[in-house]
Amino acid sequence: MTYFLLIIGFIILIKGADLLVEGASSIAQKLNVSDLVIGLTVVAFGTSAPEMFVNVFASIEGNSNIAIGNILGSSIANIFLILGVSAMIYPLAVKNNTVWKEIPFSLLAALILGILANDYLIDHKASSELSRSDGLVLLGFFIIFMYYIFSIAKKSEHILKEESPQISNFRAVAYILLGLSGLVLGGSWIVNAAVKIASQFGVSEYLIGLTVVAVGTSLPELATSAMAAYKRNTDIAIGNVVGSNIFNIFWVLGISAVIKPLPFQPTGNSEIAMTIVASILLFLVFFVGKKHVLEKWQGALFLLLYAGYTSFLIIRG
Repeated sequence: MTYFLLIIGFIILIKGADLLVEGASSIAQKLNVSDLVIGLTVVAFGTSAPEMFVNVFASIEGNSNIAIGNILGSSIANIFLILGVSAMIYPLAVKNNTVWKEIPFSLLAALILGILANDYLIDHKASSELSRSDGLVLLGFFIIFMYYIFSIAKKSEHILKEESPQISNFRAVAYILLGLSGLVLGGSWIVNAAVKIASQFGVSEYLIGLTVVAVGTSLPELATSAMAAYKRNTDIAIGNVVGSNIFNIFWVLGISAVIKPLPFQPTGNSEIAMTIVASILLFLVFFVGKKHVLEKWQGALFLLLYAGYTSFLIIRG
């Protein structure tokens, strides 16, 4: 029953995010909000909504290991697994802005998280945590990122995504309400199932958060980026992943810490370091081989790195 609830929880969670995006996009289009703004806000939030709701429930129930593990695991999976799969489908070319602004901003997010979470190392305190004030700092950076998004939206008339079919206002509102309900229900089931599975196998909640929960909540990003690569919308494939990593750390962890401070274990530094390494590698690969292109062989390398990293996590326990 626990595994059944975990699988059903993921299905409900992902379907909820899909309905939320479709309903919100339809309403935004009728209000004449640009497609670029919709893509960078509604769609980006929608693909990060599973992490958001899983983390909110984990924070409320005091499962900080799942909350932090989910975000770090998702960030690493986004780069190595999702971009690896997407690049294998079709080489991913990106614009100059993504390489020089958005990827460095996602790297900055990982660095700031490492600083805020390490009270033990920096201030020599007895323990470390992401406090409510740390959460507010993360949310402050998120506001800066949103300001950047809207500034580039005003300068560009390019369409980031395909226009969704027009639906009635009643159906759009119904989709939003159903989507939110699905996110709440699915998020609750996933957290409860993950805690039970961890206790059954005698492994840490942190490991379950880093692997099962992280990959499960990253499925919307995988579907979005893989489909974008298949349709040759390569800039969207990478932009979705980079934007999601920024959303996850600044927005999701920020909200989670404000709800309830999140104790941070020193072992989590290895995952923060891996997130930083993944972000640096993502930046560097665009200067190896074809400039500003993530080639198929580089995607294969990313997949191998993710397989090796997951094996290390399992061995470490």
